[in-house]
Amino acid sequence: MKRATGIGGVFFKARDPKALGAWYQKHLGLDVQPWGGVAFSWAGEDNPGGVGTTIWSPFEASSTYFEPSTAPFMINFRVADLHALLAVLRAEGCDVQDKVEDSEYGKFGWVVDPEGNKIELWEPPVGK
Repeated sequence: MKRATGIGGVFFKARDPKALGAWYQKHLGLDVQPWGGVAFSWAGEDNPGGVGTTIWSPFEASSTYFEPSTAPFMINFRVADLHALLAVLRAEGCDVQDKVEDSEYGKFGWVVDPEGNKIELWEPPVGK
């Protein structure tokens, strides 16, 4: 069974996400969107048929989205079959969070690693 198939996103806390996004836009040329982050498309000159994106997004320092972790970041991994992987991780004794979300953006689940870092697992919608 496939486990993680790639990085879906990098999320981190910032004192001033808008100002930080503006800095990255000005100095690194990131196309920061009104929602506050960037979606890097996998399609390009070297990969014209590429499907998918990797997200970069700063969060408010007060965000509780990364809880129960106290880390100021969270990595999102793309997965092929979220429910199957969560079942395997539970069977292996991992700290799998009970909550699972299913939305137009795909399916999301979470596991906490042995050092307390919350990891987001994302099964993109078909064809994304």
